[in-house]
Amino acid sequence: MARTQVSSSKNRKKKVPLKKAPSKKPKTKKVVRPSGKKTSSGGKSFSGLSLDQLRNMHELMVKSRVLEERLIKIYKAGGAFFWIGAPGEEAFGVPLGLLVDKGHGPKHDYLHLHYRGTPTLVAMGMPMIDSIRLIMNRATDRCTGGRNFSNHYCFPEWNVVPVSSPIEVQYIMALGTARVQKRRSSKSLTIVTGGDAGSAEGDFASSLIWASRPKEELPMLITVQNNRWGISTSYDTQHGEANVSDRGKAFGIRTCVINGNDPVESYVKLSEEMNYIRKERKPVLLEAQVSRLYGHSSASGANLVDEVDSVRQFEERLLKAGVLKSQDVKEMWKNFEEEARLTSEQVKDEPVPSAESVWDHYYTNGENGDWRKF
Repeated sequence: MARTQVSSSKNRKKKVPLKKAPSKKPKTKKVVRPSGKKTSSGGKSFSGLSLDQLRNMHELMVKSRVLEERLIKIYKAGGAFFWIGAPGEEAFGVPLGLLVDKGHGPKHDYLHLHYRGTPTLVAMGMPMIDSIRLIMNRATDRCTGGRNFSNHYCFPEWNVVPVSSPIEVQYIMALGTARVQKRRSSKSLTIVTGGDAGSAEGDFASSLIWASRPKEELPMLITVQNNRWGISTSYDTQHGEANVSDRGKAFGIRTCVINGNDPVESYVKLSEEMNYIRKERKPVLLEAQVSRLYGHSSASGANLVDEVDSVRQFEERLLKAGVLKSQDVKEMWKNFEEEARLTSEQVKDEPVPSAESVWDHYYTNGENGDWRKF
């Protein structure tokens, strides 16, 4: 029998049915549609990136992670002297590589990277074998001829300036290419990357000064990948500022802090800031907060640590949204791992540099570098 209520004191016999409370409609979960329009999953937006973009970023992130883990295995098996790399920075490095205007000469972007640039170069098209030849010090290494550490890349055809071992010198070197680009009517820019610990170096401060001189501002994307460690020294014991990027404000430089563990946010924010630089020809100081999944380098053991894994996190997000299928993901990891294994087996049998080659590449156009033959 329906519940009733009395309508008034004068008419107590008249009964009026109680109104039913409106039923709450179940919330529907939005997923990525083939249109590629702005969609979301679990309330987290994909910011208008298409299905192809999401899948491509994920694939490149997986490839970069598998490559770095293979490099670690090569080191631990005695096939290399040293490892240092970028596991944990894929969600920032891959979007950066996808947004680079790749080419040779001032009409294209220049890259002054530090030793955690593998994800960026993988996104630009670097094959695994180039990185593996470098860490195994083979004469076939086209970056250094087998004479430098892992991840010390150099690709002149892509304007990738040689990665240097001294910390943060790339920040002051990057001013040179940016100055050339400033003098030309071009939309190209100079990209320089580094870590939070290196921002304590004088070269970093000098780059902010020279990049921001009134009416002489330079088209530079100055980035700091903040993993909150300097080898074994915690960020919190060294930095008085809230964010490293805050230091740019004193020079009137546009600044930005992003979640570098989110590839969607990284892609969108990097795109915005790079478009600003291309149009205004002024610098941006961007700080990306990232993880350091295998410690500083082989010097600290290169063992997995408990931090946010951007690759697995993004993968889970795409699986939940229906963008990826579980079986396809497993197959992708398996295929990349097999490619990395087979490539390392191939490189193992390649020759090491000869003693005479130590004098090669000192000067341009193959000019003699042997002082004994001057």
